[in-house]
Amino acid sequence: MRPLRRKRDTAGAEKHKKSVPFLPNFITTMSLFCGFYSIMFSLKKDFHWAAILILIAGFIDGLDGRVARMTGTTSEFGKQYDSLSDLVAFGVAPAMMVYIWQLSAFGRLGFIATFLYVACGALRLARFNVDTSGSMTHFTGLPIPMAAAGVTSTYLLTEEIPDFFIPIQPLAPIAILIVVYTLSFLMVSSIPYPSFKHISYIKAHPFQLLVAGVLLLVVVALAPELMLFVLAVTFIVGGAIWSGLVYVFQARKGKKEVKEGPHEGYSGQDNHI
Repeated sequence: MRPLRRKRDTAGAEKHKKSVPFLPNFITTMSLFCGFYSIMFSLKKDFHWAAILILIAGFIDGLDGRVARMTGTTSEFGKQYDSLSDLVAFGVAPAMMVYIWQLSAFGRLGFIATFLYVACGALRLARFNVDTSGSMTHFTGLPIPMAAAGVTSTYLLTEEIPDFFIPIQPLAPIAILIVVYTLSFLMVSSIPYPSFKHISYIKAHPFQLLVAGVLLLVVVALAPELMLFVLAVTFIVGGAIWSGLVYVFQARKGKKEVKEGPHEGYSGQDNHI
């Protein structure tokens, strides 16, 4: 009976793996819809709503995985569908927005920059899907939703305080071009960015983090365009700098251990021999 039961359990697990749960995939479809709708607004040159819809898609994207884990409806189908949705909402939609907004002035160079952004986003998602290391503490490379947040928050900031950017208006397309190339590189880089999905401190101090979250929402509500830009830049730049500092510290520590290693465990007579 035991082999038969084990065989049934295996068949049930395979069936569950190939199933198509409704709720998390419907949430993913809402994110996909926001991305597609953003493209429509970009074609109409309504970049404000194009950026807002990308940000809404980012908020929705953070829900589908959690809902799937809470309801026990995770599936391989959902994982692949989520990546396809992310490519549209955070790859194609921001690329269309930034190309029509600024980069079309560069002609072929602007077209290559936006295509590179989409291609690097697709490579980033494909690498995430096949990554079997299962790290719960960091992402390898900049997550594509944060890259999209960097693009959209930049536009919203320039829209909110246009007088501040008037003196540097001629340099704006060049700056945006550099930003797009930089985000493309960061997405396919091996820089570890922190993941806040599985942190023991969150589980151990839920009330304190709830208060901190409320305060953060209040601060963002006071100046949403500015604070969204600051948060996006802090994660993108700060994550890269932090990873660099950690790498330098570990490298120095490794060199120190290598220098001290041969002298440990040896007496003066052994060294002489």
